[in-house]
Formats: sequence, structure tokens, C-alpha cells
Amino acid sequence: MNMQEILNATDVRKDWGRFIDTVVREKPQMVKRNRDYFISFSLQQARLLLKDYHFNAQFTEEDDGSVTATLGDFDFVVNEKDQEAAIKALAEELVEYAKEYYDDFQLYFYSLNRQSHFPYVVAVLMEEDLDGVIGLIHA
Repeated sequence: MNMQEILNATDVRKDWGRFIDTVVREKPQMVKRNRDYFISFSLQQARLLLKDYHFNAQFTEEDDGSVTATLGDFDFVVNEKDQEAAIKALAEELVEYAKEYYDDFQLYFYSLNRQSHFPYVVAVLMEEDLDGVIGLIHA
């Protein structure tokens, strides 16, 4: 971003309402406070950024007729009576993991083996319900 487009945190604080209106109705905004920088996005903008983040599930039919489903990059494994139930169980695991990741963000984000999960976690957290998370899982 051009340095002229970076807003000062003090100015943002003085006109908070206009800042939010600009982010939601016009464009993302970058803000500087001391040495720290952050970008604000609307939910619609964030969804567009994360639209290609989905989960690829693999399914194995077991000898007893049940289905084992895995999300390899996330080390999730569930076993259910059928593929539909397995996808739902994976979605529930994803919601639980996303909440745990967010609640203990410092630990997860700064762990090298978990940092790449961040955009996926945000994608899960932005969904309104379990059906939305199920929609992120591709078979």
C-alpha cells in the first residue's frame, strides 16, 4: 500500500464512525499505531479473500459399512455410519478447532505447524451455522 493511504490511529479514533463506514461501504483501510500496522476489512471483503479456502475430505468405507473421513492437513479423523454423517462430524470438529485456535490464538498462530491453518480457521468462524461449515468441506 502506498504510505499516503495508511491512516493514523489517532485520526481513526477521532472519526470512528466514518472509518467503519469507509471499510464497510468503500474499501479496506490500513492503520498505523506507533510501529504496528493493521488492515480492516468488511465481512464481505474477508469472505471474498477466503473464498478459495475449503477442506478436502477423504473417505474410506470400512468392513462394517461405516465411513471413515479424514482431513489430512488437519489430522482430523471421524468414523460414522455414512458419508453424510461423517461430513457433519468433520464440520463439528472444525468448529471446535476454530474456537480453540481463536481462544488460544498466541499459541496456535505462532506454532509453525499450525500457522497455515489461520485462513481456514477464519473461514470457519465466519460461517453463520454448521451448514455453512459443511459447505466448506469438499469430498
